[in-house]
Amino acid sequence: MIKHAAALTSALALSMVSSAAFAQCEEISFSDVGWTDITTTTAATKHVLEALGYSVDVKVLSVPVTFASLARSDIDVFLGNWMPSQSAAITPYTESGEIEVVGPNLAGTKYNLAVPAYTYEAGLKTYEDIAKFSDELDGKIYGIEPGNEGNTYIIGMIDAGEHGLGDFVVRESSEQGMLAEVQRAVDDQEPIVFLGWEPHPMNANFDIAYLTGGEEFFGGEGEVYTVTRPGLADECTNVGQFLKNLTFTLPMENEVMGMILDEGMEADEATLAWLQDNPDLPLSWLEGVTTLDGGDAVAAVKGALEL
Repeated sequence: MIKHAAALTSALALSMVSSAAFAQCEEISFSDVGWTDITTTTAATKHVLEALGYSVDVKVLSVPVTFASLARSDIDVFLGNWMPSQSAAITPYTESGEIEVVGPNLAGTKYNLAVPAYTYEAGLKTYEDIAKFSDELDGKIYGIEPGNEGNTYIIGMIDAGEHGLGDFVVRESSEQGMLAEVQRAVDDQEPIVFLGWEPHPMNANFDIAYLTGGEEFFGGEGEVYTVTRPGLADECTNVGQFLKNLTFTLPMENEVMGMILDEGMEADEATLAWLQDNPDLPLSWLEGVTTLDGGDAVAAVKGALEL
């Protein structure tokens, strides 16, 4: 009887510990920095985690605030660490252990200053060429949201007078605001220099070319990494395994982003439709993963997302 009571007490204690562990990891928070590619990957990830029984909270933050928030453990996960362009911003955090790198979730990316093809053909092909077109460009380079590392790099070059850019200014805006300026320029066949990247429908919607000369910062082809607050993988091992499995493709992101930007679909709607049409990718994220309560992950995701 005593042995039975001790065993029961032990089992109850273990159950309480397990329940506490599950409860600790029941809600996972993400940063979405407002770029359509990261909105896409975050929404797709949210669908699958919710199907596994997790509660997902998505906060819209800038990149600098995202890194600081991860370091303070105010958020759990960021799927948009573009490398090498964010190297200077994130390296102090990773070296100190305040942010942990899970691994790449996308390969073959591009991120650099870009121009319409007609501007490229007119001779604006490198960073050194920008100043030659100062009057046509009205002394402006179009960026995205304030605090973005790409903007900061260009502003730094301007402040240092590199490439003859001392009289230029960076027009900071949202992704949508910048692309509206690109559309206006293309409609009028006017030159414009702006921050471009792939994956993004801009590569299909506009005939654009990327400048040479910024490789020391932007690099050539890059990768996007998943990063987390310190200790997440150890505390939430199931989520940690899921994040290790999590990878995307350029065609997937370009397609979904086109559904959002060109067709006006909401991110949740577009990503769910894509996942339903392409079930092999989300199911590949589930190897070694269970539901929140330890159940069959594949069955749960198939059922919840109607795959």
